[in-house]
Amino acid sequence: MDAPRGIGTFVVWDYVVFAGMLLISAAIGIYYAFAGGGQQTSKDFLMGGRRMTAVPVALSLTASFMSAVTVLGTPSEVYRFGAIFSIFAITYFFVVVISAEVFLPVFYKLGITSTYEYLELRFNKCVRLCGTVLFIVQTILYTGIVIYAPALALNQVTGFDLWGAVVATGVVCTFYCTLGGLKAVIWTDVFQVGIMVAGFASVIIQATVIQGGINTIVNDCYNGGRLNFWNFDPNPLQRHTFWTIIIGGTFTWTSIYGVNQSQVQRYISCKSRFQAKMSLYINLLGLWAILVCSVLCGLALYSRYRDCDPWTAKKVSAPDQLMPYLVLDILQDLPGLPGLFVACAYSGTLSTVSSSINALAAVTVEDLIKPHFRSLSERSLSWISQGMSVLFGALCIGMAALASLMGALLQAALSIFGMVGGPLLGLFALGILVPFANSIGALVGLMAGFAVSLWVGIGAQLYPPLPERTMPLSLETYGCNSTYNMTNWVTTTEMPFSTSAFQIHNAERTPLMDNWYSLSYLYFSTLGTLVTVFMGMLISLPTGNYLNISIVVFTSISVFTISLLYLFMLFFL
Repeated sequence: MDAPRGIGTFVVWDYVVFAGMLLISAAIGIYYAFAGGGQQTSKDFLMGGRRMTAVPVALSLTASFMSAVTVLGTPSEVYRFGAIFSIFAITYFFVVVISAEVFLPVFYKLGITSTYEYLELRFNKCVRLCGTVLFIVQTILYTGIVIYAPALALNQVTGFDLWGAVVATGVVCTFYCTLGGLKAVIWTDVFQVGIMVAGFASVIIQATVIQGGINTIVNDCYNGGRLNFWNFDPNPLQRHTFWTIIIGGTFTWTSIYGVNQSQVQRYISCKSRFQAKMSLYINLLGLWAILVCSVLCGLALYSRYRDCDPWTAKKVSAPDQLMPYLVLDILQDLPGLPGLFVACAYSGTLSTVSSSINALAAVTVEDLIKPHFRSLSERSLSWISQGMSVLFGALCIGMAALASLMGALLQAALSIFGMVGGPLLGLFALGILVPFANSIGALVGLMAGFAVSLWVGIGAQLYPPLPERTMPLSLETYGCNSTYNMTNWVTTTEMPFSTSAFQIHNAERTPLMDNWYSLSYLYFSTLGTLVTVFMGMLISLPTGNYLNISIVVFTSISVFTISLLYLFMLFFL
């Protein structure tokens, strides 16, 4: 597909930069396939021999957290809804502290490879199996989306070959994951973080020069209402406020950093618990750096197009295409730099996909194979782990192909992926924080948490919140004809994130739609976690011999119930 007229196109040097990023990533995998004697055991392959140090693990955590969806989506989020997104900096602090002080000590002390081993030790095999299967299904689904969605956005704006990028990304990830194991994943992530920062920096510096300085950008954003840092409205129906980002965001991202195999596997691979904790706290600095870069890109995006919005003017077909559009607009006279930004976006994809493949291999070997084939040698398990990496790499590429046929279903898939995290976080929290919880309570709590979070999540897909809940800021096009000499360009392929998957149009709005289904998406995980813990405690009481602590439990449940009543009152006011 040709790039839109009036902005730059990809040249040879852009492809050279992108190909260079892929080749270096592959070379790191080859190096760690043979360095130090190669991958002799499954622990070497899956856990780096538990000899990793804090700094590379910290950078790996940052890289795998920031997917290409973040690289492309966060600036467009700031462009459309303002800089309130930067409040996530506070959320990240709480997430890292909770993960480092609550969950890390438990997982590290047990010396486990799969986080779901804890569920069997604390509850039983059935609970462990539920956690493992859910993780595998959601990770394959999400990883396919992470591969395909950015490729489509970049293809539609830059003309970058769609399936060439999808296959190259999947094959390179699978290659270095299979050869080098966790060490290769971590050190490629370190390299890719550098690429991500360089790509962001090139856009920020050039935009600052073109727009006449950082003061101009800040003034434009202030006049356009984009510097909306503080909104203390307690209403949980508002999409982004201080409270939804702090409370809902903390639950959402703790489900990733605290209990998700992809992240936990990295920091428990460190050679000491001190190094593991340090990796999380150093990673916090990386999260802040990427967040600042993303927000600055979003502000630069608004300053550049404050009077001629490319989305409203039909020059791009979805907000995720705004960043590639800006890159080709301002970097067209600097060959290689547009390719650097594409390498930046795909570095996010590579890091996320590689961490997913390695984590999928780990949970499959540890949770599904080793318990049933205890006679296998470590060497055999290492070969099986490598085979699992190849298998899951192929499945993720296949999922990307399926994603191309799903259209707007992708948004629903992403929402469901987020909703799964809350009940799983609740399950682990139940085991760690509630001494009297038992396996019956854990299973019932997990099912209840999923039921509620899926109910509200699917309802939100069917009946998306009204604009007064999402609060998008104004976008102008009055300057398009006079300021930009560009021909309107409309893509022929619908972007998957442009509409709700199952949205029912022209339906009569009811209080349920306008309130319950309008709950901020950041509270989906919060709701799933709290319901799981609440029901787990409630069911554990009559099914165990713990009536002597009923007063404490009754008090806890009362506080939780009062909180829920407060939320419902807000819903229906």
